[in-house]
Amino acid sequence: MPNRSHRNAGHRTMNRLRRDGIAHASERASDAPTRTVHCVLPGIDCVDLLGRLPDASVQLIVCDPPYNLKLAGWDDRSDYVEWAAAWLGECVRVLRPTGSLALFGGLQFQDEAVGGDLHTLLHHVRTTLPLRLVNLIVWHYRNGMSAHRFFANRHEEIAWFAKTRRYTFNLDAVRERYAPDVERAYLRDKRLNPDSVRLGKNPTNVWEIPRLNANAKERVGHPTQKPIALVTRLVRALSNPGDVVLDFFAGSGVTAVTAMREGRHSISGDLDRALTDRLARLREHAAGDDAIAAPVDVTAAIDDVPLD
Repeated sequence: MPNRSHRNAGHRTMNRLRRDGIAHASERASDAPTRTVHCVLPGIDCVDLLGRLPDASVQLIVCDPPYNLKLAGWDDRSDYVEWAAAWLGECVRVLRPTGSLALFGGLQFQDEAVGGDLHTLLHHVRTTLPLRLVNLIVWHYRNGMSAHRFFANRHEEIAWFAKTRRYTFNLDAVRERYAPDVERAYLRDKRLNPDSVRLGKNPTNVWEIPRLNANAKERVGHPTQKPIALVTRLVRALSNPGDVVLDFFAGSGVTAVTAMREGRHSISGDLDRALTDRLARLREHAAGDDAIAAPVDVTAAIDDVPLD
């Protein structure tokens, strides 16, 4: 029987790393920090923020940019591609060799003239930047707006780009446990590794995580706020404890709060000065959760974050 891994790009990459004697980033041990630092910068332009960061200093960028839907002044760009090209190019510069960019977007917009569709950004990245598209993640949710002239939308996309083939991927940190009866059945199957069975299954690139409805406890007033559970999976899979996570369209502050809970350092910025208040309220919501890994320092100085 032919070896199917020969036709799988991911398997080929892992095999090549092993032949070259390079440990994949997911196999490297990392120590959890005793304290994490979180820089919060309201009222700052994304390119200005990126310009303050050293080369190869950030492990993960969580990026939920405006979709150019004219929701507000920050969501109205006549030069969308030119504007996005500036911060996308800076993302390449500040990412570490093991780093990743998780880029949120949608593929279903009907007015192609205004830009903002993820198609637009994907085309720009694939044709002009040295980033590797590892996965296109489909975030599926059951709740949403109804529709009468087309099929109601129930998904958004997250394009996961890596800077190099040495990207970090912690699959064990995000595995989904099998149902008890399924796990027992699999453990009886002598062909399966019991340790892997107990860890659970790969969640695949289709993630069913509910959207935040209007009454969700996490809600802090941002129109495109993402669930903590969604960002948590990205942070756990694509970074290690002690790494730096960046979000320059921070909006609600969900990336910073997730980093606090997961033992990562973070830098958050947004043109909207309400970021500080929203982050404080979201942090208060999460305060009762004992998942916060270490004491937290919140600062306004990028130099306080361990970027070396």
